[in-house]
Amino acid sequence: MSKLRASLPVLALMLLSIVAPATAQSQSDLIAPETATGLQSAPLVTAKEAMVVAANPLATEAGLAILRQGGSAADAAVAVQAVLGLVEPQSSGLGGGAFALWLDGATGKLTTYDARETAPAAATPDLFLDENGDPMPFFEAVVGGRSVGVPGVPLLLELLAERHGKLELRETLAGAIGLAEDGFTVSPRLAGLLEGESGRLDADPAASAYFFPSGAALTAGDQRRNSDYADALRLLAEEGAAPFYRGDLAAAIVDAVGTHPNPGSLTLSDFADYEVVEREPACVSYREFDVCGMGPPSSGGIAVGQILGLVAPYDLRALGPDDAQSWRLIGDATRLAFADRNRYLADPDFVDIPSGLLATSYLAERSLLLQSANALRPDEVAAGEPSTRRTENRLDGFSYEAPATTHFVVADAAGNVISMTSSIENGFGSRVMANGYLLNNQLTDFSFVSEDGSGLVANRVEASKRPRSSMSPTIVLQDGKPVFALGSPGGATIIPYVAQTLIALIDWDMPINEAIALPHLANIAGPYWLEAGTGAEEFAPALRALGYETETRELNSGLHGIEFTPDGLEGAADPRREGTALGD
Repeated sequence: MSKLRASLPVLALMLLSIVAPATAQSQSDLIAPETATGLQSAPLVTAKEAMVVAANPLATEAGLAILRQGGSAADAAVAVQAVLGLVEPQSSGLGGGAFALWLDGATGKLTTYDARETAPAAATPDLFLDENGDPMPFFEAVVGGRSVGVPGVPLLLELLAERHGKLELRETLAGAIGLAEDGFTVSPRLAGLLEGESGRLDADPAASAYFFPSGAALTAGDQRRNSDYADALRLLAEEGAAPFYRGDLAAAIVDAVGTHPNPGSLTLSDFADYEVVEREPACVSYREFDVCGMGPPSSGGIAVGQILGLVAPYDLRALGPDDAQSWRLIGDATRLAFADRNRYLADPDFVDIPSGLLATSYLAERSLLLQSANALRPDEVAAGEPSTRRTENRLDGFSYEAPATTHFVVADAAGNVISMTSSIENGFGSRVMANGYLLNNQLTDFSFVSEDGSGLVANRVEASKRPRSSMSPTIVLQDGKPVFALGSPGGATIIPYVAQTLIALIDWDMPINEAIALPHLANIAGPYWLEAGTGAEEFAPALRALGYETETRELNSGLHGIEFTPDGLEGAADPRREGTALGD
């Protein structure tokens, strides 16, 4: 048994991934720790025809209950998201956004939905610059209304139900409404994350009262009711998403954002103008599979596809997971993919993204850079030229991307599959609460710096624009049929988490539970990050000999996935968190 398979992760902390040169602040200054549950294994769950894998047992159970009622995978996804917004409110919910891949079991068509947040119409390029024109410290930008974009999740849930559902919203939301009214048990993860948050949540009366009743933080095992959240879900069930964009719920968000000591500029018009956008999938052929993900404004599908395309000429199967050369290839492919990501990718409705980023010829040419037996030098890691068609000068931007997100997958008996990643960005988002749920801070995913006089940053702040994301919901097909569906939270490290898992599944032929539990090695900007307390640390000497700087990090993924086999479904939840897999 390989040392990577044999070593499972220990308790982990949340990682802040900074995809451009950092300021003088330390990581601990920028982000609060996020602890895992201490699970010591990733059990393989099998099922004949239907499965749900989600980040909290209550959400998984809610999704499976809907499938047993005759609902589709889309109906189950609505139920899962509604419960997750209640029981892990720090990660996702009605105040945030999402990307979803939907595979129709009858037609085989793959559809991707962009429910990313949008900036206010009043947003300007200096949104996150201080009075000297320098990038604001992370939490000064995050906490308050300044960082809040128009949420997309409520409209996405309505859309999924209308286009792909079999049940009424009142049926799919009943479980979450009941939990909110009757109370749910606070999990160790939520309780642990609240430690040290009082100084940030205190500025918002609603958030402070909910998470710190009687002045003390909720603790594991507490029962917590959320009648405001139940009321919001009830409105969604009865009237659809309209109240969230043209009614009292939208007005409550505008008021909460505008009256915070660090106010934002959202208006009712911003909400009324919001749309969920159907995008083209970002697909790449890898070995005998088609790996499909989310295109821009997510960078996930293209970056994961580039990593796979760059390592494709090399025999990772022969090298195996225990050879440092495998991790040299994967690590430097990730660095090259991030160079392109940071230069080119942003909201395609605002930026003319170069063609050819996933072209076979372009990736084959770029892969030649990996022929050296040693790590790429910093000067060798630069954005490529995927197309001769250039419309503007582009610069690498400066943005923070924090890993407080969730991912879930659902497959139903009719062959429908949904892979959905949902987020409010940082843990507890903007720390502003309205209508019983936390509001996102997704606007801090924009580059804080928009230009330097010689060119513009693709991911710059612009009015009504969607910030770039790393969320990477993925569905892998073979001959048009699903083989794997997976994704993860993790900020910018979502991309290497997902790419590594796909390589473990496809090249190293690991069962999905072992692939998900594989210790993480991630290299997005030079130093090679090795997951603390796992077999990944054993690679430090070999990687340093290849020319890398190595750092031990708490790389707390939340991978959830399903494998489709001739005998049925196999699924697993990341042992680093509280997730579960259930099926029939």
